[in-house]
Amino acid sequence: MKAISSFQSYLKYLFLLGPILLIVGLVAGLVSGNWSFFPAGIMVAIGLIINILWLGFLGGGFWQKRSTRVQANALVATVAMVAILVTVNFLATRYLLRVDLTENQLYTLSPQTQQIVKNLQQPIKIWVFDRTPDPQLRELFENYRRYNSELFQFEFVDPQIKIELAEKFQVKSLGEVYLEYGSKKKLISGQSLNNRFSPQNEPLSESKLTNAIENILRDRPLYVYFLQGHGEATLQGTEGGLLQAATSLQDTGYQVDSLNLVEVNAIPENANAIVIADPKRELLQGEVKLLQDYLNAGGNLLLMLEPENNGGLEPILDNWGVKLDDRTIIDASGRSLLIGFGVDTILITEYGDHPITNDFGEDISLYYRARAIATVDNYEGVKATPLLITSDRSWAESELSSEVKFDPDKDIEGPLDLAVAIKKSDDKSQEKTEPRLIVIGDSTFATNGWFTQQRNSDVFLNSINWLASDDDTTLSIRPKEDKNRRINLSDLQAGIIGLMATLIVPLFGLIVAGVIWWRRR
Repeated sequence: MKAISSFQSYLKYLFLLGPILLIVGLVAGLVSGNWSFFPAGIMVAIGLIINILWLGFLGGGFWQKRSTRVQANALVATVAMVAILVTVNFLATRYLLRVDLTENQLYTLSPQTQQIVKNLQQPIKIWVFDRTPDPQLRELFENYRRYNSELFQFEFVDPQIKIELAEKFQVKSLGEVYLEYGSKKKLISGQSLNNRFSPQNEPLSESKLTNAIENILRDRPLYVYFLQGHGEATLQGTEGGLLQAATSLQDTGYQVDSLNLVEVNAIPENANAIVIADPKRELLQGEVKLLQDYLNAGGNLLLMLEPENNGGLEPILDNWGVKLDDRTIIDASGRSLLIGFGVDTILITEYGDHPITNDFGEDISLYYRARAIATVDNYEGVKATPLLITSDRSWAESELSSEVKFDPDKDIEGPLDLAVAIKKSDDKSQEKTEPRLIVIGDSTFATNGWFTQQRNSDVFLNSINWLASDDDTTLSIRPKEDKNRRINLSDLQAGIIGLMATLIVPLFGLIVAGVIWWRRR
């Protein structure tokens, strides 16, 4: 008995080795970065064994004490919480899960961006010449790399350290961002990117970056001409102009210019597509003949025609089996009223099965005082596909008045086709490029202001891309821009809010606390 008692008196000092060996093992593993069996594994195991022996031999009534059970429960709860946190962090590192809770999924790359990055054939690299890397830019680039980590690369460079590299790109100031693809180099932004909130500095967004990538990937320049001379919408920034549409085309690599057939008496040979937006006066017969010959030679044409205004283009439309209705479409579903528009504004949520609109789902696009487009069934050599389809509660109204009402004798009940895409093949000339035609019964949707509403820009840009392309690849939705959520307050409103935050709310809390103290006193 004395021997056992003497052994226990010395064994209690082994308890001190427990935490010491645990600490030594953890420190050895952290410093070396090596969590193999040696040195950390054995030290941790020995520490646990020594503590268990001490509890077994010297504990006696240790586990019968109430304080021991309470402390043990607290220890188990703490260890369990730590284990849960370690497991969650391990899983988060191993299996990345990102949830975008912004209103318009701003931090989720658009289908178009994903498609472009996934389909890269050669390495593409972004060079940011700045002293301090911008974490927001790094996060943006990392989003791109998740879809093609092998071919999409980026690097932040201090131009004052890597002078030769800065000279290679001809860097003129800090903050310049370049895109490199093969032998091509393109300046994306030449402004400072650190101050995102300065009005002089526009941050590099997904929209700008994707447009730049799409631009540099083109193996040849594409040319789009907007017909002028008959009262068409101009490429100006005024109301009813097409400046936003033209600028968006230029951002994606298109060469955009106006075209007056009376002045040049010919259609440029490099024209990939021609846009005719709401001509107020009829085209001359010679101009119509030039457009017909252009289509017959494999050209592409986008017609955006308002009700009761055909622009003298009937010879072309008849040749493609297209029939225009002069009545104005009315939407009686009440959806347009909910967003502050009238019944003559059409909200489209149903789209045809076509590469232009396949990715739209049930997204919204808006059209003002539009007309219906009809096509002749089984027209020789023509394949027509509806693009924009109105709701069941719409009709083509023959007489606009203060109170519109469906008249079955004069009006046409919906759903109606507001736009059609047409391909025309000629078996006699297989070598010729297949001509394409899109007819939309509205031009307002592409004008300044309307162009940025919902999916209007995607309808227009996808239409141009389909006309100018040689295949039927699905065209995706474009990147999103952050919405302006600033609140403009008057001096009085700002003063009231400041007073509430600094005086009224704290005073209210103090009064409540005083009342509670008084009642419990």
